[in-house]
Amino acid sequence: MTAVLSGTEVAAGIRTEVTAEAARLTAAGTPPRLAVVVATDDGSSASYVRSIARAAQRTGIACTVVDLGPDAAPEEIRAALAALSDDPAVHGIILQTPLPPDADFEDLAAAIDPAKDVDGANPLSLGRLAADLPSFPPATAEAVLVLLDAHGVPLAGARAVVVGRSNVVGKPVAQLLLARDATVTICHRHTKELADVTRTADVLVAAVGRPGLVTAEHVAEGVVVGDVGTNPTPDGGLVGDVDAASVTGRAGALTPVPGGVGPVTTALLLRHTVAAARASAGSA
Repeated sequence: MTAVLSGTEVAAGIRTEVTAEAARLTAAGTPPRLAVVVATDDGSSASYVRSIARAAQRTGIACTVVDLGPDAAPEEIRAALAALSDDPAVHGIILQTPLPPDADFEDLAAAIDPAKDVDGANPLSLGRLAADLPSFPPATAEAVLVLLDAHGVPLAGARAVVVGRSNVVGKPVAQLLLARDATVTICHRHTKELADVTRTADVLVAAVGRPGLVTAEHVAEGVVVGDVGTNPTPDGGLVGDVDAASVTGRAGALTPVPGGVGPVTTALLLRHTVAAARASAGSA
């Protein structure tokens, strides 16, 4: 039987913690504020940003959406990020994707103050993560670890396979697994005989953005599968990178889509924001 590693209850617990801390900080004169910079008219992105803003409001965090429009020039986006970085009233900054075709995410993310980089986008944040130094990791990558921990999945000594090597999930989740003493293999589109590699995993993380890529042939009996995929369907739903129907009954546990990594990611963005506000108050 395949256990479902739900993120809904985990996210609710984090939001409760965040609400208490946000109230404490506000009472002490440092109301936490999150800013989201948007330069797209993508519908899925707009829905995600609205969900972040709603979650922030419910936990007592002010959220400002800076909508620059889909035709914003890179210089305009960079200037907005720099201004927010310089604003002492703003504690967390997110650069939402997708971006206009001529805008480079990594280049622009470098304009975010690492102390406010609550989604670990600045290359400096990623470098600090790789060096095992304090930083905010990308929230989606961290959400995988938080979800596994919440459900008691042992990581020390585990064989972990990550399918995907993006700077947003694949590489940072591999770094986080390494920091927890897992033995990590990263796969990508040039990996030969992918199923032969993924079947060696005790913990398998799928993060490539290809619906149904991972099937029963890719998983060993009893493996724990973290599905990071959020692929829209024509009817407005979401499916993961894992063919859930195919692996159910073979995998030992699986994070659902939706309701798995996603809600934990949003909750962690809020946790990071109050942590940044707390650090700001301490240094004021």
